[in-house]
Amino acid sequence: MRWTSALAIMALTLPLPALADGGWINHDGKAVPQTDAMKSRDGFAASLLLTSDADWQAKWETPPESTPRFTEASEVHLGGELFVLTFLSNPQLGEDGAAKVHCDVRMLRPDGSSSAEERDVPCFTARLPGPPTLLYMTSVQLKFVAEPGDPKGTWTAQVVVKDLLRGVSLPLQARFDVR
Repeated sequence: MRWTSALAIMALTLPLPALADGGWINHDGKAVPQTDAMKSRDGFAASLLLTSDADWQAKWETPPESTPRFTEASEVHLGGELFVLTFLSNPQLGEDGAAKVHCDVRMLRPDGSSSAEERDVPCFTARLPGPPTLLYMTSVQLKFVAEPGDPKGTWTAQVVVKDLLRGVSLPLQARFDVR
């Protein structure tokens, strides 16, 4: 397995608010239930997305009036690749107007052992180009390439998204199968 994380900030926004008072909302403004991969607490929200879209960055970097569409994925075959994207909404802003969000990242093999791990990575530390309640992508983007030596079975991507100014940590995880 080859694992890569990009460390350049991508503070681009979607045109619709992603967070309501009670948590995540969909495009129709209806509440979305919390899952292992999508959580909110005390006004802060974060989510993980598994996609097979190698062009995910081009899809994300669209004009504000268009909504990017990603192909969600739950499995990858040998030689294939998946991308784990981390999003957030409504980070607390400091006196300087900047968010201070760090992430802990782990990739777990089917047997529960760690194949990669990084702690306390500054993943979203910037002044926001729009309202905090819009959807932002963090700098934690993982690329998983299923290589011949990788064990088959269910892998788990774990990201703890920590809003340091708000004092809130959201542990997220998403699973996928290597076949």
